[in-house]
Amino acid sequence: MEESSRESQDQVAREIETAPSERQQRDRGPEAEPAPAGNTDRAPAEATADLPADDPGRAAPEAPRDEGGEEQTPAAPEATPYNEAITVLKPGDIVKGKVVQVSDNEVLVDVGYKSEGLIPVSELARRYVEKASDVVSVGDEIYVQVLRLDEREEGRLILSKKRAEEEVAWQHLQQAYERGEVLEVNVVDEVKGGLIANVGVRGFIPASQVGQEFIRDLSPYVSKTIRVKIIELDRSDRRVILSEKAVLDEEQRRRRQETWDRIQEGQVWTGTVKRLTDFGAFVEIDGIDGLLHISEMSWGRINHPSEVLKEGQSVDVKVLKVDRERGRISLGLRQLLPDPWTGVAQRYLEGSIVEGKVVRLVNFGAFVELEPGVDGLVHISQLADRRVATPQEVVQVGDQVRVRVLGVNPKERRISLSLKEAQDARPPRPERRGDERRRDRRDRDRDRDREPLHSFGPSPGGVTIGDMVGSILREAKADLQEALRQRRREQPRAEADEAAVASEPAPAEEASPGAEKADAEEPAGTDGDERREPAPE
Repeated sequence: MEESSRESQDQVAREIETAPSERQQRDRGPEAEPAPAGNTDRAPAEATADLPADDPGRAAPEAPRDEGGEEQTPAAPEATPYNEAITVLKPGDIVKGKVVQVSDNEVLVDVGYKSEGLIPVSELARRYVEKASDVVSVGDEIYVQVLRLDEREEGRLILSKKRAEEEVAWQHLQQAYERGEVLEVNVVDEVKGGLIANVGVRGFIPASQVGQEFIRDLSPYVSKTIRVKIIELDRSDRRVILSEKAVLDEEQRRRRQETWDRIQEGQVWTGTVKRLTDFGAFVEIDGIDGLLHISEMSWGRINHPSEVLKEGQSVDVKVLKVDRERGRISLGLRQLLPDPWTGVAQRYLEGSIVEGKVVRLVNFGAFVELEPGVDGLVHISQLADRRVATPQEVVQVGDQVRVRVLGVNPKERRISLSLKEAQDARPPRPERRGDERRRDRRDRDRDRDREPLHSFGPSPGGVTIGDMVGSILREAKADLQEALRQRRREQPRAEADEAAVASEPAPAEEASPGAEKADAEEPAGTDGDERREPAPE
């Protein structure tokens, strides 16, 4: 691309260079036109024209003959003016010359004029140049523009290299803009709002025209060569607006069209993960974005695409569906992985008991994952021996369970499982040595509690003094507790009887002589109640 751009600039420069010659041709008129090619009969005379006139080897010019074969006397040739042998230049002309001398402050260039042209060091380039040798060397062929004719130095031409390059650059930019050509430019600086590029003149690339997406930091582009198109050109304002985005968008459209022409269902493509979402990932394959749904990423269950993929990752995908009318492509990843259902009937035999993880609950049962990509259904009727209203009453998501395989259908990818049958078939847990000792101790305690407390004879297990004392104390404690309970039951009844007796009026009885005698015999300070025997507690 860069070579074609340079060739285009050289062509523009040659076209500009030929313009002064055409003007000179018009100024000289028809008499200055070059003579047509001579007759082949004059070739021997021209071959010996440089020999001296008196040289015997010099061929005499052959006189022209008429139609009858008679010789005619040639007419005298016209004199060629001196200024026709010298290139006529004027200010503004652009010509190609050769560097013949280089000094620190100036350069001499041979442009075919009567004297060499002079290029001041300030006219070599748009940037600052300390020495002319940093830009050109003796023998270089360069394009220059005539600035003026310096009469003080015997008519020496004052030339400019940078203005010639600028003129050629403007001509080239105009052609590239009209044709929509792509240019390769060098980024020289970063400014507010964009980049500065060298296209022979100062070109500006807005930040919105760098890349296909917005780029916040443009500093990595400095000193890089990028491909751009001219989107705005105004020479009067010296404004050149460039765009990298236009080139990238055009290339992407071309690639997309080529991809749409070639893509077919069932093909395998290599793409790049552009974006991850909760429901899948968008993968770009040759300019077209396809959707890789989360259900098509793995045979097993995944919660988020980030568990399998990451942005920028290169991945092989299979084309599942192509919708050209809507511009959509469905992709699959698990189709390129081994199918876990292959040989599942041999791995999970009917009647065998296996372990799995509860991954999903529904109204009619629970799905148990036996391995990644292989799930079985435990129907709600197979969860427990009792009636179950919802599966949540028995299991929860994430539980590790043992299930029995009831049936396997690899074609329909279904496995029937039972939880209650696996629980019925659970083998007893093997007892350890410590469990045996604890069981014996419990049996001895149970037998001892069944023996009568008053039995002091030897028991089958052997009775100690501590056992007998403990039995007596337990019996005494039980009797005491029973007496207290009986007293609590009788106390409210006695209090009610006393209250009833106290409420009845006492009958008026005549005192008998015997009663008076008894009262007289009772010692003072005693009460009749004290003489009563206390009721047994």
